[in-house]
Amino acid sequence: MHLLTLFGSVLKNSISLTFLAIMLSLTTFMIRGNTFAYSNKVIIPIQDDVYQDYQTFIGNRDVLAVNEFSSKYTRRDVIDIIIAQQALYLGGFHAEFHLLPGKVNFRNIQLLQAGELLLSFDTYWHTDAKTIADKLYISEPVIRNGEYFAGIYTSPTNHKVLQLKSFSDFNTLTAVSTPKWRTDWQTLQDLSLKELLREDSWVSMARMTSLQWVDFMLMPFTSTTDQSYRLESIHLIPVPNTAILLKGSRHFAISKAHPQGKSAFTAINKGLKILRSSGTIVRAYTEAGFFIDADKYRIINQ
Repeated sequence: MHLLTLFGSVLKNSISLTFLAIMLSLTTFMIRGNTFAYSNKVIIPIQDDVYQDYQTFIGNRDVLAVNEFSSKYTRRDVIDIIIAQQALYLGGFHAEFHLLPGKVNFRNIQLLQAGELLLSFDTYWHTDAKTIADKLYISEPVIRNGEYFAGIYTSPTNHKVLQLKSFSDFNTLTAVSTPKWRTDWQTLQDLSLKELLREDSWVSMARMTSLQWVDFMLMPFTSTTDQSYRLESIHLIPVPNTAILLKGSRHFAISKAHPQGKSAFTAINKGLKILRSSGTIVRAYTEAGFFIDADKYRIINQ
């Protein structure tokens, strides 16, 4: 009798545990579905330092109403986020976006391919996006070919870099980047550097450069008075009045596997056309300090 009672208890507990597991799985699926696919709330992961600058710049304002972009907190990544949301809305895609900060790095591309992420608010080089064009919708260009000029960023005490004068000076310098950014990597390889080191984390690149473990890295220009970049103990400045042209265009990437991918793709292209016609795209990146007047710079690789 005791054995039967024990068996019944075990069986009951086993059934309860199985039921609980099933319910947890269903709950997870429902949450995941509501987050990425089936509701108007869409989660977009954002690199944490970019998220912080974006939130500081936007404050309590409606991002859809922002039409002035001059701030020490705006830069290329921040403008990307604003342009993406405004373009989607103007194109008729009225989702509620929740930005999730974290160490994003290259995780987004896997999520996009799997359909677990609708789109990236960080633009992609066309050369990178087209390698998986079977998985992605690629928007019209946001940053067009010939518009992307990068600064040669280094430590304020690295006088060897700051005194750079000509293309041949790169022979004595080291730089850091990642081959996952095909355009950046190829551009640096073409400089015939003393050494090009690989590091896949952008923040780690900046830290290595700040500590002078490497001489420089390529970075978008900022809107600060001296075009410097600061993050905690990291402090980088560009070689004065000097830039490098990164050839190619940048686009928003939208998942083909996501249930809302097609509609988001159609909407963002429609919205980008409106923002392009109104001059908002060029004005936004210019006011953020990203677009420069190339006539006032020495373009080192032209």
